[in-house]
Amino acid sequence: MLSDSQKTDVRRFCGYPAYGASPAGNIGWRFYTAYGLLEYRMNNLSVSEIAVVTNYLAVLNQLEIAIPGASSNLDTEQTIGWTHNSAELADRFQLFDNWRRRLCAFLGLVPGEGLADVGIGFVV
Repeated sequence: MLSDSQKTDVRRFCGYPAYGASPAGNIGWRFYTAYGLLEYRMNNLSVSEIAVVTNYLAVLNQLEIAIPGASSNLDTEQTIGWTHNSAELADRFQLFDNWRRRLCAFLGLVPGEGLADVGIGFVV
C-alpha cells in the first residue's frame, strides 16, 4: 500500500489538487470521476504495481529537485570551456512533465488540471 506521503506525490505529479484531511459534503473536485479513479487506483495497486509507482516517484522527485538547481546558471552565458544551454530550464521542465505524463499513463489516468498545460509555451 502507498503511504500518505506517496499518495500526495502521485496526486501532485499527476496534476490533481490536494485531497485534504477529511471529506466535506458531496460536491467539489473530490467527486470528479477522474479524481475518484485516481484514488481507487492508488488504494488498490498490486505489490508489483506499487514497485513501479515507487520507481516513478523516485525519478520524478530527482527531476523536480533539479529544476531549481538550473537557476544557478541563468546569469552566465559563457565562461572558459563552458557555454550555457539557453534551453536548459525549458528542457528540464519538458523532461519532468514527460515523466509526469508517463506516471498518469501507467495509472490509466487523464492528466489533471495541474498538468494540462504545464511547461507548454514556457519561455526562457
